[in-house]
Amino acid sequence: MENFTPVSALVGGVLIGTSSALLLVLNGRIAGISGILGGLLHPSHGEVGWRGAFLVGLLIAPLVYRTFGGALPPVSLDAPLGILVAAGLLVGFGSRLGAGCTSGHGVCGIGRGSPRSIAATLVFMAVAVVTVLLTRHVIGT
Repeated sequence: MENFTPVSALVGGVLIGTSSALLLVLNGRIAGISGILGGLLHPSHGEVGWRGAFLVGLLIAPLVYRTFGGALPPVSLDAPLGILVAAGLLVGFGSRLGAGCTSGHGVCGIGRGSPRSIAATLVFMAVAVVTVLLTRHVIGT
């Protein structure tokens, strides 16, 4: 592993866990990004404010971090645009089909002991392992 820093990983994990627990306890909502974003596409009364604030917070947080001296890692996309679009569509389709995304199932669902979330997380993690194995070690891209 490159650039693994256990302290920042631990702090980040605690912040993610705390924020998802607070959203559930104080608002009765699951911190699944696809569900939060999807709820803005077909909003219910009283749902737009917290959903919008949550998503804006996700976008602003790295900027605030950088403002206070944090270094953001460089972003490089080593795949052609077509593959990135296809991958994004597959993730979106899988998120819709699985009734949630990695944050909703992996962080919140497992924490709640949801059998559906545990199964979904096992499946998407297994597919991720196979994908990395094939692309990095078999095909060699």
